[in-house]
Amino acid sequence: MSKPKVYIDGKEGTTGLQIYERLGAREDIELLLIDEDKRKDPEERRKFLNGADLVFLCLPDAAAVEAVAMIDNPRTRVIDASTAHRTAEGWVYGFPELLPGQRQRIRFAARVANPGCHATGFLSTVAPLVNLGLLPRDYPLSCYSLTGYSGGGKKMIAEYRSPDRDPRLAAPAPYALGLQHKHLPEMQAVAGLSYPPNFLPVLGDVEQGMTTCVMLQNRLLHGTPSAEDICDLLGNYYEGQKLVRVAPFGGREPRLYTSQLAGRDWLQITVSGNGEQTLLSAQFDNLGKGASGAAVQNMNLMLGFPETEGLATE
Repeated sequence: MSKPKVYIDGKEGTTGLQIYERLGAREDIELLLIDEDKRKDPEERRKFLNGADLVFLCLPDAAAVEAVAMIDNPRTRVIDASTAHRTAEGWVYGFPELLPGQRQRIRFAARVANPGCHATGFLSTVAPLVNLGLLPRDYPLSCYSLTGYSGGGKKMIAEYRSPDRDPRLAAPAPYALGLQHKHLPEMQAVAGLSYPPNFLPVLGDVEQGMTTCVMLQNRLLHGTPSAEDICDLLGNYYEGQKLVRVAPFGGREPRLYTSQLAGRDWLQITVSGNGEQTLLSAQFDNLGKGASGAAVQNMNLMLGFPETEGLATE
């Protein structure tokens, strides 16, 4: 039986390179590689896009939309890592563990939208609580998310690594201060919320890693659960999942470190708090479960490989 052919359109970017690193040594796929001097040639790209069984799009939004329009082979399946199709009709949201039946939807989908990194952290804790009826859809949610600078791409990585960099980069930097971050549409739509959350991302002086936090007033939740109740509920919800794990309540360290899961492809949820208030925290690698690792997980499902093949699960 022939190996499935896989093409990464945009392999030179941060997400594309990380996908390539996870796939480069695999012998169960045939990785198609375009000549460097032809990677921006429309006809050459069209040939590769239509010659693959599965395509990763690691491109800006407009270029991703353009690439999809170039595909006329009905057998070519697509995983788009851009923001362009995350709430688009006909696209399946690529977070297998998140909602009942999502893994099966991804397995048979022709078009899969890879989640945003901040959205991954937010949805991992909020979507199950909404789905189970604990968190009201109109709850006034607030979220902040600490992220490593690698998510900003090559230019930002070079800026932070520069020996004569701006000394202000050593301090955490809130951004998207207009509260209109590009991940908000998927955060609201996939969680099934009546309104988008107030969301503040914070850029830190760490290359890879993310900690996304949501704080709840328990009295406003259905049933008035305690933080420990919520931890038990999420633990049961994700029981048996290899790439989303819930830490035992009360067994945590006194601090959460944003880079704790750097280099790994799984996400850990920590629930803290008491009877009155709850802190939901999701820690993961913004380039792992937050981007490239998630994309490879989706590819494995779509091509019938073991779900964690080629991923760092320890």
